[in-house]
Amino acid sequence: MSNSVQVKQGHPNGLYILFFSEMWERFCYYGMRALLALYMVNSLMKGDSEAFLIYGAYTGLVYAAAVFGGRLADRYLGYRVAIILGAILMAIGEFMILGGNETWLLIGMGAIIVGNGYFKANISTIVGKLYEENDPRRDSGFTIFYIGINLGSLLATTIVAYIGEVYDYKWGFGLAGLGMLSALVIFWFYRERYAAADGLDVREEGKQKGLLGFTKLSWVIIGSLATIPACYFLISQNEIIDYLLGAVFIMVSYTLIKKGIEKGPMWRDRMIALVIFIIINIAFWASFEQAGTSLTLFAKRNVDRMIFGWEMPATMTQSFNAFFIIVIGAIFSKMWIWLSKIGRNPSIPMKFSYGILQAGLGFLVVLLFSQFAVDYKVPLMTLVFLYLLHTTGELFLSPIGLSMVTKLAPSEISGTAMGGWFLSYAIANFVAGKIATLTGAENSGGGEVSIADTFDTYVGVFTNIGYVLIAIAIVIAIFSKPLNKLMHGVR
Repeated sequence: MSNSVQVKQGHPNGLYILFFSEMWERFCYYGMRALLALYMVNSLMKGDSEAFLIYGAYTGLVYAAAVFGGRLADRYLGYRVAIILGAILMAIGEFMILGGNETWLLIGMGAIIVGNGYFKANISTIVGKLYEENDPRRDSGFTIFYIGINLGSLLATTIVAYIGEVYDYKWGFGLAGLGMLSALVIFWFYRERYAAADGLDVREEGKQKGLLGFTKLSWVIIGSLATIPACYFLISQNEIIDYLLGAVFIMVSYTLIKKGIEKGPMWRDRMIALVIFIIINIAFWASFEQAGTSLTLFAKRNVDRMIFGWEMPATMTQSFNAFFIIVIGAIFSKMWIWLSKIGRNPSIPMKFSYGILQAGLGFLVVLLFSQFAVDYKVPLMTLVFLYLLHTTGELFLSPIGLSMVTKLAPSEISGTAMGGWFLSYAIANFVAGKIATLTGAENSGGGEVSIADTFDTYVGVFTNIGYVLIAIAIVIAIFSKPLNKLMHGVR
């Protein structure tokens, strides 16, 4: 009995293995992503808008792949094989980018997209399955897991970003690939630590024979490899993605709500609520994900990055977000538990409202500090405060959202629901690329641009984003009670 109590007071051992596996996977993903926009503008000689659309298409497809990665794991692969396959493909993709031209970049992106689709959705699902239903430690556990994500991001946006931008982009991409291999090693060699989670093993349907005598599992793997050139095509012809993401969103929403209707009124309402939260999540991340595109080039052109005689590389400004997550993430983890004990924990809709409000205020920081610009360059503290507000907004919304999905969804479609949640990131990242083009300087591929012109453009666009987000936050707060009713007690 005492052992049982001790376990309940802490967290499952498997959480920390998943923490470090995810940390190194994020080191890989965010390291590559931190360098991507500048690599395309400076080395591949792309104009801003073209680079932003490729970036948005890539990051959008990365998260869209999670929809299919979750479903294929639920039906055929099981979570363990899905994650291992994803890790291998992501590592291969990073090393392909070292080819040094646009073709190798797009092929490498394709491999990373497919790999991330398997890795990302399913490792979060395992975290949820380490806890019993209604376990009060679940939100805290997801926040700890989220700190692991951001520790990987911090390492990526300092070490990988610095090495890639200062020395050579290929060294940064190669280092990101080594990080992915580290994630694979940890996940495989310490697999017994998370073995208590349900759904790890290959599904019975995956073991069944299919065409030519191969198992369905084998055909899924073959199909995954065949998807890589398809991703290459979609990134290069990214206008198609508008229709693709729209169709996938309709399909996933229909699947979730249909399953909810089959299980009864309570589950129907919960699935409707989940679809609404997916839409809200898109609004937040479409603005937040300016970090890798417009905010990075804003830092490059219109931010004074000198610190005691040393100029911080523009890509390293992305590390502010991850740094703040790590510094204050643990405080938030304890804060939710404390607020629950005293009965003052905000409802999930209100947490989303507060998160979006803070993101909006973060963008308005640019307007405020534009008054202190010298030679069309704002102080570095502009981005420090912007990312601080974005980070606190993120902590109100993102780890809570991951936990919410595992509570709202029926267990038999938890992977599909988590995939649907990551679809919101897919749409948001793609929309973020389009928003970023509003700030784009058409520099004919890496040429000099007027920082006076870009200054006015950045301030104007970021201010408008801020006002729109604040308006959205107010609407969510107004409709928070009806949303709570749809959730039927999930908090």
